[in-house]
Amino acid sequence: MSGTVEAQRVSLPGAGLRLAADRWATREAGPDPKGVVVLLHGGGQTRHSWRRTGERLAVDGWVAYSVDLRGHGDSDWSADGDYGMEVMIADLRELVAHIRRVEPQVPLTLVGASLGGKVSLIAVGEDPALAEALVLVDIAVRVERKGAGRVKAFMQGAPEGFGSLEEAAAAVSAYNPHRSRTGSLDGLRKNLRLRDGRWHWHWDPAMMRLDRPADEDVDSAMSEAIYARSRAASRQIRQPVLLVRGVQSDVISDAGVAEMRELIGHISVVDVREAGHMVAGDDNDIFTANLLTYLDEALQPSAKE
Repeated sequence: MSGTVEAQRVSLPGAGLRLAADRWATREAGPDPKGVVVLLHGGGQTRHSWRRTGERLAVDGWVAYSVDLRGHGDSDWSADGDYGMEVMIADLRELVAHIRRVEPQVPLTLVGASLGGKVSLIAVGEDPALAEALVLVDIAVRVERKGAGRVKAFMQGAPEGFGSLEEAAAAVSAYNPHRSRTGSLDGLRKNLRLRDGRWHWHWDPAMMRLDRPADEDVDSAMSEAIYARSRAASRQIRQPVLLVRGVQSDVISDAGVAEMRELIGHISVVDVREAGHMVAGDDNDIFTANLLTYLDEALQPSAKE
């Protein structure tokens, strides 16, 4: 499909609040889209982490929605500080129901990274009608405690903000040293907000419990209760599932991948060798190429029936 790619800012319903999103599609009228792809970021990120993927999906004939999870980016913050799994799943159900009303009669795929993937995995396993396919980006039923703790430590690392964008970039590089730094800070700027002369991550601090050490435990999305729920949900999934793992990630191990193969016998797994936990950001070209190939193979037959 050819045409000019256009990003439109949209507002989606969540469970009692509004969620900000970008809708990526080609502007010119043409054939019906191949389907809808809903992109859900990881904890502490925003919808902007999917920009390049959203553009390429639209060029290839898909409609893509990149969504800010509650408490992230331009989405509403929870009035009662609730960022647990149950309310995240409720948000997902609400936004998918809305998208299906405005994008009818095409298959819908959920692509979730880290926290967004964990929410999607459980939601699809517990409600098979939610999506026609699922793509998990460096997330599995079992995550490594050390890697998850490092993510939490990073999110807790600057409660007073940063004195400059360069200072924030240095913190990102310290967490993710194998990713090449670019000279531009424009992408990073979208994940920060200037407040009282300092740059703060653009998410609600209430998501993190800053009163206890990062290595004492991991957040509720990675707890043993969520682990058990994830296992039960995974066994119920019949839709096509792709797991994209960053080989350099310390969040998903070989044992974690093996468990996913046991729970979801039809799962496909792709390793991205030069990527860590933030796969789409570390090697977006390879990630998106694998995603496009998988979507065509997994969904186009059903779309033509």
